[in-house]
Amino acid sequence: MGQRRKARECALQILFQLEFNAGDPKDILKGYWERQKVPAQVRAYGSWIVETIAARGEEIDAAIQAASKNWRLARMAVVDRNILRIAVCELLHEPSLVPAIVMDEAIEIAKRYSGDESAVFVNGVLDAVVRRLGDGPDAAGAPEREGKHE
Repeated sequence: MGQRRKARECALQILFQLEFNAGDPKDILKGYWERQKVPAQVRAYGSWIVETIAARGEEIDAAIQAASKNWRLARMAVVDRNILRIAVCELLHEPSLVPAIVMDEAIEIAKRYSGDESAVFVNGVLDAVVRRLGDGPDAAGAPEREGKHE
């Protein structure tokens, strides 16, 4: 398993914890990493994902919601919702990544943590997000992409 995949899976676990703990995300991050033996790159990228979602959550959730017209975020399974958040975070804020790779990674993580039906759901929502982003920042509320992470 690649380091970015491991970082995404760690971020998913942290985001899952945050769904049920109203505490400070920094405390949850710190506690999580104290229990994990992972390379520094995994910790750095996983933390970047969680911190970016915490800081830009409204923008990320809006992009997901705009692409999933028939599904409110609150109705989505917790794991699926957070897989989508991770992928959309990367699509919006890590332009060095190819969208197809981001989508493939999200689908594989969905299969592992949620199941084949969730993988199909994640694929459909992300496909719609990518199409909206492809229309540019002015397209129907699609946010502008920016990269801040190496």
